[in-house]
Amino acid sequence: MQARAGKPARAFFMGPQQRQDDWPAAAGRSDCATQAAAPCGKGAARYHPLGKRAEGLEMCGRMAVTVPIDAMAHVFDAAPSNDLPQTPDYNVCPTTQVAVVSGGADRARRLEPMRWGLIPHWYTKPNDGPLLINARAETVLEKPAFKSAVHDRRVLVVASGFYEWTKDSEGGRDPWYITREDGAPLAFAGLWQAWTDPKTGETWHTVAILTTAANDAMQEIHHRMPVIVEQKDCGLWLGEAGKGAARLMRAAPEDALRWHRVDRAVNSNRASGPELIEPFDPES
Repeated sequence: MQARAGKPARAFFMGPQQRQDDWPAAAGRSDCATQAAAPCGKGAARYHPLGKRAEGLEMCGRMAVTVPIDAMAHVFDAAPSNDLPQTPDYNVCPTTQVAVVSGGADRARRLEPMRWGLIPHWYTKPNDGPLLINARAETVLEKPAFKSAVHDRRVLVVASGFYEWTKDSEGGRDPWYITREDGAPLAFAGLWQAWTDPKTGETWHTVAILTTAANDAMQEIHHRMPVIVEQKDCGLWLGEAGKGAARLMRAAPEDALRWHRVDRAVNSNRASGPELIEPFDPES
């Protein structure tokens, strides 16, 4: 597979070819959930010109966030809370905290943390059922875990990029790092749910990312992709601009994203550091 190049990133964002060693390193990360311990695509995979496409999961449960909190708040015009996860983090896993933008017709935008992995209100414990890190856009209105949230509890999950995997001819997993072509932060369409632990009374805010069928370009890597909300549509998704958010649950334009191979070090959910997103040439 060939990397898909794009324009240089804007100055205050970390593009896939840049380093920001002057930013504090991510610290205190917890282990990822068992379901996310391996890269995407357990199960059947199809051959394609770039190798075997990893299939099975809706999208890979791994992303990177390199945007500073203040820049993130500025871009999305949101007031940041004081307990957001530290950035940069080059290996964000399910069940950890992610930064989301919330808002609505009657409330100001907030940048706040939520646990990645929606917990339905009827669960008696977090692992009472499947780990819901994704929600299929095609069926979200039918699923009990999501059909209320898609009407009333829509958020934006902020990331710099996400990882997907293909398989080589021997079944080895080759990771790819995917970002916006213009270097700006990604805003994934998300749905959130408050869940209260019946034993402790503690309430968690939890979130899932919407996915849809991949566009033609992304089909090279995976058959699904996250729903990406453009800056001009953020208000509509958050419920600030009336009805019609359903039309946003579609694949990104063909030229919206770029990607490059990265080292297999990211195949471990314990890996960290800016080298995880740096271009990797397996032939060198």
